[in-house]
Amino acid sequence: MVEVPWRQAFRLRMVSAGCARLAFDYGGVRVAPAAAATTRLLHEGELVEIQRDRTYERQILDLLEQIGLVEADLPAAADANPPAPADFLLQPAEQRPPLAPDAWKPVVKQLVEQGVHVIYAQGFPRDELLDIDDWHADLAETGTPWFDVALGIDVGGERVDLLPILRRLLTDPRFSLAPRRGERRDAALRVPIDERRSVELPLARVRALVGPLLEWIDADRGERLSVHRSAAASLIVAGDEAGLHWAGGDRLRANRDALTAARRAVEPPAGLQAVLREYQREGLAWLGFLADAGLGGVLADDMGLGKTVQVLAHLLDEKARGRLDAPALVIAPTSLIGNWQDEAHRFAPSLSVLTLHGAGRARAFDAIAGHDLVITTYPLLPRDRERLTATAFALVILDEAQSVKNARSQAAQVVREIPARRRLAMTGTPLENHLGELWALFDAVEPGLLGSERQFARFYRVPIEKHGDADRSQRLSRRIAPLLLRRRKEDVLTELPEKTEIVQRLELEGAQRELYETLRLAQHERVREAMRERGLAQSGIVVIDALLKLRQVCCDPRLVKLDSARRTEDSAKLEALLERLDTLIGEGRRVLVFSQFAQMLALIAEALDARGVGHLMLTGQTPGGARADLVRRFQDGDAPVFLISLKAGGTGLNLTAADAVIHYDPWWNPAVEAQATDRAHRLGQDKPVFVYKLICAGTVEEKIQALQARKAGLADAVLEGTGTGALHLDESDLAELFAPLAPE
Repeated sequence: MVEVPWRQAFRLRMVSAGCARLAFDYGGVRVAPAAAATTRLLHEGELVEIQRDRTYERQILDLLEQIGLVEADLPAAADANPPAPADFLLQPAEQRPPLAPDAWKPVVKQLVEQGVHVIYAQGFPRDELLDIDDWHADLAETGTPWFDVALGIDVGGERVDLLPILRRLLTDPRFSLAPRRGERRDAALRVPIDERRSVELPLARVRALVGPLLEWIDADRGERLSVHRSAAASLIVAGDEAGLHWAGGDRLRANRDALTAARRAVEPPAGLQAVLREYQREGLAWLGFLADAGLGGVLADDMGLGKTVQVLAHLLDEKARGRLDAPALVIAPTSLIGNWQDEAHRFAPSLSVLTLHGAGRARAFDAIAGHDLVITTYPLLPRDRERLTATAFALVILDEAQSVKNARSQAAQVVREIPARRRLAMTGTPLENHLGELWALFDAVEPGLLGSERQFARFYRVPIEKHGDADRSQRLSRRIAPLLLRRRKEDVLTELPEKTEIVQRLELEGAQRELYETLRLAQHERVREAMRERGLAQSGIVVIDALLKLRQVCCDPRLVKLDSARRTEDSAKLEALLERLDTLIGEGRRVLVFSQFAQMLALIAEALDARGVGHLMLTGQTPGGARADLVRRFQDGDAPVFLISLKAGGTGLNLTAADAVIHYDPWWNPAVEAQATDRAHRLGQDKPVFVYKLICAGTVEEKIQALQARKAGLADAVLEGTGTGALHLDESDLAELFAPLAPE
């Protein structure tokens, strides 16, 4: 450091400035810059002649000039330690004084990157480059499903915490998770470890370590990193690729090995009155892994693959191992209580079963402890909250777990409050509308796995849904994979008869077409006015109601609560349905007809009565006790047509007597339609199944199909780890939904 004079506004003052002295090293002899090609000097008592590399020296001098260094051309009296001819000051701008030593760090870094060896005078702020001797990872168990992970590097004989360095690195614009174009294989990035020292991190090594840990690092700001044990496999791979020395890694590898073994089929337990297929025995092994590890999970097999019998087999296995020392609680939709009772009696008769349902259930609570399996329903959870949260359960089983996809619902909150060692979700549709549902599902069975709702939205939901981020989608898929078991029918039931889907497009004509266009114009204007007043986000109810009216016109104008609509008797879709039913019944087929509108099913029933066609009907108004009887009657051949409302009968029914399914009107969610189809196309079906979808061409129904494809893409991307999905409605989507019919 030197004191140099600086004149400003006719005043002369002294400023402290950093100073660099340049020398060129020729075989251990250091010489100042000079224009001569040869230099002679005494070195250690001998005359030495040096042939100088003038080209290289000129390059270095040019570099100094480029980065703002100027020769310190000062009078000798300026300071007690005056600058020498080879001294330089850092003065990027002539109008400003030379910079103090603290401002030199970026310049020193540039010099080092260009191969200049830097020696620091005592007291000068420095950035000394140190070698990394070793890399470490220390694991500590917490008595929970989480590991504490400490990452460190050995530098100069001391252990340095790597975690804060990695967190800073993730915000450094020089660092990217993927190699940049033209990057060398041995590329490294110099990063500070404190105010005076830095290290060079090999980029390939850092990426191998950071990649699988990225979301954990981002979510956890503590001194140690909390990593869920379900990430054992990816953590081991990352650590091995980064060359980490593990402390406590044996337990992590044991978790990895257990997870690998969980995918191998096991023999069913004694007492199971069913023959399990290979994939079901693999499911039983996976459920056993969860139990051994004390983890929750999501059994997400397609509808019709026998999730219930796998869970019953697991309960028998847990009982045989002595781990069912408290009851297991099944929470299911009301419509599935009978199904659980029947299948438990049929497949696992040795399990004692208690049902909490009906007005007299209060007397049953005292008997819970004496049973293996307790069954209740989602609607009853808020009412029975006090009694259920006062009881300890070995396992809580959430059947049709999409019922808790709204994490703020009363039922979802009670589920989280019930004391249980583990929780298991069963659903054929873990993702229906948006990724927030997936977060709610995993938060119910394994809290914290996907972070808080806000963290999940920032790290996964927004990048995937709004930006179609394939990398984030794959990261989410890898994160949930150990605790999600999902098999598709086409993958495991190779003997299942073929399913053929046929989309029948219908043209609106005459009065029905005129009504659709009139209503479309009025409703579109109504939606636009709501958006002008309140914005898109606050206009949801208006949008849904407007689209509902257009869908109703497509089904049958009589559904629309307008006098002009009721006077329109034409229904292209109803006519097409009746013609299709005539053909199918004539071929001896048994048919399921699904609609979201119970009133539409009533109109279809009226038309079938007029034609003398036998039929059964199941809607939300059907008493719970009558459901099983209707199913039995259809299976026994009492009627060739079964009319079913999508919400009331889309799940929990086994209707393999049907070999034709008709979706009268499309629903926004393809998973819901698929579930309905699976009432017929499932285990036990021995005939090819034909699925017909009736769509009014050019209308909102056709637009719904495009939206269905986007939702299916989102589910595939996250649950299957393939592709990417972006899903959100904006003003352009609404404009498309309300687009006019094509000219006739």
